[in-house]
Amino acid sequence: MHRDTLLIHAGRESAPAVHAVSPPLVRTSTTVFDTLAAYQQAQAGTVFDAPRYGRSGTATTFELQRAMASLARTETCIATSCGLSAITAVLGAHAGPGRHILISAGVYGPTRSFCEQDLVPGGTHVEVVPHGADVSLLLRDDTSLVFIETPASLTMEMIDVRAVCAAALGRGVPVACDSTWGTPLYFDAHALGIDISIHAATKFINGHSDLLLGLITGKAQALSAIRAYCDRGGTHAAPDACWLTLRGLRTLAVRLARHQQSALTVARWLQTQPRVLRVRFPALETDPGHALWTSQFSGAAGPFTVEIAPCSEAAFAAFIDGLQLFSLGTSWGGFESLVMPALPHHQRALATPADAPRRVRLHIGLEDAQDLCNDLQSAMAAMTTVTLRGER
Repeated sequence: MHRDTLLIHAGRESAPAVHAVSPPLVRTSTTVFDTLAAYQQAQAGTVFDAPRYGRSGTATTFELQRAMASLARTETCIATSCGLSAITAVLGAHAGPGRHILISAGVYGPTRSFCEQDLVPGGTHVEVVPHGADVSLLLRDDTSLVFIETPASLTMEMIDVRAVCAAALGRGVPVACDSTWGTPLYFDAHALGIDISIHAATKFINGHSDLLLGLITGKAQALSAIRAYCDRGGTHAAPDACWLTLRGLRTLAVRLARHQQSALTVARWLQTQPRVLRVRFPALETDPGHALWTSQFSGAAGPFTVEIAPCSEAAFAAFIDGLQLFSLGTSWGGFESLVMPALPHHQRALATPADAPRRVRLHIGLEDAQDLCNDLQSAMAAMTTVTLRGER
């Protein structure tokens, strides 16, 4: 069935038992069994969505996992406590002394930090792949995983996913991708050849800025070691977060369409502003990554990065503080618009050079697009006023 229809009907198997439209929220710390044979079968862990213990999931967790697997057009899904826990589970399950992991240069900052501060001291050789590099030349006999994110976090650079997957497949190396930006609706990760797709469901999939959740999808074999890693580490999701995410799934298609429409409107308006040097958004025809985006994505809800002409710290603060509809925050994907300085994770403690462009990341929410443009225009006017005052 069409994915818009699937969003409405998937993950509702337990609802008829309670004569409800939505499935019930099942909270428990202890799963009980009728017989020893049933207990032993459950503890063997041969069934993905079978209750064993509260930590490994309740009926609510399994409803979401089945729905997400269907949406991603794959076999199974693992729900974890947050997006970062999903990322670290995937990396941790493929790490170890004598193993080599490739990560793309534009991954989420904490992803790179985890590699550098946890995996490398543990004996894993982590190699950062520069943007545009040929992955096939970097794969080795001991390579255990290729980890990418597309578009790149903050810089919004595109990756040739098909080329990466083809190179890795030729060497028998799995490819994992942080697919949060596109969601399964706009980025069909597994169809492109990605073995393990990761989503911070905290963002668009839930869409209401009221929970943390990670989701990992893929074939059962690809997720086997990750599932065991999650069992050992206790990273599974709370049933309340899963139930709320099931609720968020129902409106994902209509929310994404509105996010995309408004994001394109605001991004194109920003391109006309004199203080804006560049809008980094691959959905724009002028973006260097647009051709790759067109071949790999069916939509773009955002967020995107804006480069503003060099200015003083006071002028930059006037712009950020002058925004009324954009809240200052580091997340995205919710109903509300957000802004944050778009500094790479490893550069956030450094001062911005006076002649460097100022970068901000915008998440375009569900507000009226023209109101958002007006808000940005007022903030830019405040920045200009401070700049002129400083020049005098």
